Amino acid sequence: MSESRHPRRIAFLGDYLPRLCGIATFTHDLCNAVADVARDSTCFVGAVNDRPAGYQYPPMVQFELQEKELDSYRRAADFLNFRNTDVLCVQHEFGIYGGHAGSHLLALLREVRMPVVATLHTVLRNPNPAQRKVMEELVERCDRLVVMAKKGAEILEESFGVPAAKVDIINHGIPDVEFVNSSFYKKQFGVEGRQVLLTFGLIGPGKGIENAIEALPEIVKRHPNVVYLILGATHPNLLANEGERYRLSLNRLADRLGVKEHVIFHNRFVSLDDLKEFIGATDIYLTPYLNEEQVTSGTLAYVFGAGKAVVSTPYWHAKELLDEGRGVLVPFRDPGAIAKGVCDLLDDDTRMEKIRHEAYALGREMIWPAVANRYIESFEKACSDRKASPRAAFAEWTLHSRPHALPPRKLDHIVRMSDGTGIFQHAIFNVPNFHEGYCTDDNARAFILCCLLDECGDQPPSVSLNKLATNYVAFLAAGLDYEIGRFRNFMSHGRKWLEEFGSEDSHGRALWAAGTGAGRSRDEGHSRLSAQLFERGLASVTDFTSPRAWAFTLLGIHEYLRRFPGGETTNAVRTSLTDKLIGCWKNTSTENWPWFEAELTYDNARLSQALILSGQWMPNSEALEIGLSSLRWLASIQTAQSGCFRPIGSNGFYERDGARADFDQQPVEAQAMVSASHEAFRATRDETWNEEAKRAFEWFLGRNDLNLPIYDFATGGCGDGLHSDGVSENQGAESTLAYHLALAEMNLMQQLITFPYPSISR
Repeated sequence: MSESRHPRRIAFLGDYLPRLCGIATFTHDLCNAVADVARDSTCFVGAVNDRPAGYQYPPMVQFELQEKELDSYRRAADFLNFRNTDVLCVQHEFGIYGGHAGSHLLALLREVRMPVVATLHTVLRNPNPAQRKVMEELVERCDRLVVMAKKGAEILEESFGVPAAKVDIINHGIPDVEFVNSSFYKKQFGVEGRQVLLTFGLIGPGKGIENAIEALPEIVKRHPNVVYLILGATHPNLLANEGERYRLSLNRLADRLGVKEHVIFHNRFVSLDDLKEFIGATDIYLTPYLNEEQVTSGTLAYVFGAGKAVVSTPYWHAKELLDEGRGVLVPFRDPGAIAKGVCDLLDDDTRMEKIRHEAYALGREMIWPAVANRYIESFEKACSDRKASPRAAFAEWTLHSRPHALPPRKLDHIVRMSDGTGIFQHAIFNVPNFHEGYCTDDNARAFILCCLLDECGDQPPSVSLNKLATNYVAFLAAGLDYEIGRFRNFMSHGRKWLEEFGSEDSHGRALWAAGTGAGRSRDEGHSRLSAQLFERGLASVTDFTSPRAWAFTLLGIHEYLRRFPGGETTNAVRTSLTDKLIGCWKNTSTENWPWFEAELTYDNARLSQALILSGQWMPNSEALEIGLSSLRWLASIQTAQSGCFRPIGSNGFYERDGARADFDQQPVEAQAMVSASHEAFRATRDETWNEEAKRAFEWFLGRNDLNLPIYDFATGGCGDGLHSDGVSENQGAESTLAYHLALAEMNLMQQLITFPYPSISR
């Protein structure tokens, strides 16, 4: 390799210590190993954060990106380009990057100008459509691919058509440890004289540890001195969602089987130095994993390379590493086979020593310096294959060629407007107006916002979305009169309902929010309560006469059907309401007035949006065409001569054959146009609809008749409207939520454009 092609600036992208996960450890070890071997190169890291606060990274980490924030991937690409990085080494695992199947990573790969080498920690033989789409583009945009087992290379060739010449098979790196007898380390752990079985790594159900514990009674009968050490913390994601439920179930299992004196849990993430000592004390390593399609196991590589005997289920990596008698393979989910495999080894010292020596000898090819040299060879091939491609010039980064940056999320005013009951209706300037109390309309909007923000990962570090969402959905639950199936709307500051039931429109909005919670919320309690509210309140709508209540309900139905697609009653109501809106169109529309009513009033675009949705997913071609044609007309009459968005004013609205009101312009109209335009884009893939949504959103930011921003960047609130002489100084819930809902939808659409694959089939 000529000196000019030797990569001098090498960047690594992935999770990184002190984040606790296997990828973080691998990225750390690989970067340091390459830096030790290639001393004339500069190695640095881009760390992926799974929490807004990030981590206290060492100086090796020179840039960070937020897992769920799409724009941070583009900023990371800019950083890498400006640094004149020679090669980028990406650690790829579907779960560590944001977007559908980790698709946010593609935004970075599309913009970096250096060769890319991707280490594939997972290679799926039968990926789902989203995973396949990500993998296909990843393969296209990377110069070389690294897998850690021959099976990975076979799958890439068979399932993705990747030529063998593009793939490097490089072992998972391991620390270099001495070949020692296990008794050397046992005393410090208090297990001298005992035979130690070990499983280590982040603990979760996929590890199959329950099968190893079920094997213990049979093992203990023949070898009473056996102790099974389960080393590692519970996986952070599992801990956040389920707590220690899995670990506690293992404790109960050991107790029930009478082997609790033979099981030790060491519940922490250990350092490499500590890990070496635990491995040193081990006689047999157990990997009773449940899934065959695991092409890489760092824990298996560590123990095997240290010269330890292994009993494992036959997942792909284990089959390759333990081939030719270098270990014992047992069937999946078979405690009896695990017991036999362990006992046969413990009964035969000669066989176990032979296995250990063969494993240790092969492991010398896996130590980090050897692996680092192989990676440097891969980097050099990537640089050679790429040839001399020019780096991006500033001319390529015009506003036309790059997606526009959206404002950062600022939820301060929403938090200020909320208390333990819900969100207040109105504000005096930016101060909540207690006198006006609360309403179901706004708490429904607020709950929808929380669901959308959670989905797109757009949460400032100081805000608990779950806490806010809990208050808002609790308000909706309190608002439903279960006996009559109707939602009340207005509540006083003293928490007294002010009516027997609310308007049809407020009921429709409540159903829309309940359907959204049922279909989108990741909080099981929120989802189940939302589904209950939706199902109890749906029947009342069949007697409603308000087209907007029908439209809001249709939006809620489509959200509900994301998770519960087979309900006959729900589908029947959808058909009925869709027919009613079509009937309104046929009874009222003319060539010059292609609309559902003889007057344009408020939330107008929602009528079109509801039919576009019905047209797509029932399917109903007539509904779809009416939805699109009515929205085109609405967009045309809501465009000022200057090209800015000009919604129908609430100070008189717009009657057919009459004069339209240009003011007061309401934020809900801009938000409705953003939503409907995005739905039109999803249905047609016509880019003009995204431009229409952008135009409506920019109304909030100052592209309007008065060139004044409605959104207050300082408070995070939004003025209650645009008057003929200025912006309303009051920042109520409806208007503020309208802005933040529109921003959330713009963020979600950017994700869809980056990765055009529907998140949930309907």
